[in-house]
Amino acid sequence: MEGRLTQLKAFLEESPNDPFLKYALTMEYVKLGNDEQALAGFEDLILVHEDYVGTYYHFGKFLEGKNQQDRAISIYEKGMQIAQQKRNFHALGELRNAHMAANGLLDEDE
Repeated sequence: MEGRLTQLKAFLEESPNDPFLKYALTMEYVKLGNDEQALAGFEDLILVHEDYVGTYYHFGKFLEGKNQQDRAISIYEKGMQIAQQKRNFHALGELRNAHMAANGLLDEDE
């Protein structure tokens, strides 16, 4: 996986404002268990690329895994707003389900 990490960093040097590349790099950090870099990546994405809908679901799940339930719920809520604005109904549905599960209103297997 280190090769993929190196490759993504090289791509980002060429296109430093590409939200997909930032997202891919962040998800690579998640896979590698590099929580500090993953958190920094998620934070950058929601600050600089607020409308990149894919961030919100995975950031929320990351936070849930770190026992930051309240923050995860807040991230899901923000993601639902963005998905609604962008009319991305697939993402909206996934975020709603994650939000409901995080609030204990839905079994995630449903």
